[in-house]
Amino acid sequence: MKICRFVALKDPWKKGRLGLVLEKEGVVVDCNMVWVLDFQRAGRYNPRERANYCMPPSLHDLLRLRDDPLEDLQQCHGLYFFYQKIGNMETVEGVPIALPLSEAILLNPLDRITSYRDFYAHEKHVATSFKKRGGTIPDTWYKMPVYYKGATAGFIGPGEEILWPSYTEKLDYELELALVIGREGRNIPGEEAMEYVLGFTILNDISARDIQREEMEVRLGPAKGKDFCSVLGPVITTMDEFNFEEPNLLMKAYINGELWSEGRSGEAHYSWAKMMAHLSRDEWVLPGDVLASGTVGTGCGMELDRWISPGDTVELEVENIGKLTNPVGKKKNGKL
Repeated sequence: MKICRFVALKDPWKKGRLGLVLEKEGVVVDCNMVWVLDFQRAGRYNPRERANYCMPPSLHDLLRLRDDPLEDLQQCHGLYFFYQKIGNMETVEGVPIALPLSEAILLNPLDRITSYRDFYAHEKHVATSFKKRGGTIPDTWYKMPVYYKGATAGFIGPGEEILWPSYTEKLDYELELALVIGREGRNIPGEEAMEYVLGFTILNDISARDIQREEMEVRLGPAKGKDFCSVLGPVITTMDEFNFEEPNLLMKAYINGELWSEGRSGEAHYSWAKMMAHLSRDEWVLPGDVLASGTVGTGCGMELDRWISPGDTVELEVENIGKLTNPVGKKKNGKL
């Protein structure tokens, strides 16, 4: 399945809702409305209240409230096809349980991110980064999968404009794979790690390279170099699509239609299992957490000595997930 958050073009409130993208059918299923319809057909007194509990319109609420959100989504998927088969595609009030993709806008698939941690797992990218600074990879990098914690407020979704902050001259994209945690865990054994994952999505970890380099000279950060904007989407492909195993996905980045970056997620030095086992040592991993593996080799302009500009179009493509496309905004003037 491919999980999304969407708004209907005709919705005057433009409120994001949890959905499933069915590419062959060309529709977005409104998961909450499927359950509203089901409880209405069952003759229940409070169908909307029951639907909001079983399948809330917020993915974050679903992950936090339900013990097996993937099973709940699979059940919703099956219910949709049942109602499609019998030709009952609207609630009693005439609200459709699915929309054509052409009538929906896909957003950042997570309406709320519990926490965000980005690892530094691709050796090719790490080696180039240290070489640019006149150094080599430290021995510690080979001893543990290190990561930084980033802000969650600046996340945007497909089609939205990438913020160019007033304080940077060198803005950069980063081609990354991210996973979304689906159930809570602590001290997770590596062999059980994938049982805690809801699915995978695409991450563009936007970076202000000049300020990032300066602030990290004092052995802190990144902060202002990263926290202003990151991009997730367009969907979360669930673990059943990967047979509940770590995928090795082809990843590409195009700038204005030109291929700049290409690599595979499986080229990382550390597996997702090792990263999750390290992260969860005496620490909670919670539903709605986003973990990223870091930039794939050649996956950013800094490695290539090529830089994006205002007005460019950045498109990240990852097999079995889709394409994440965003325009680059103009530099801000520093005023609110």
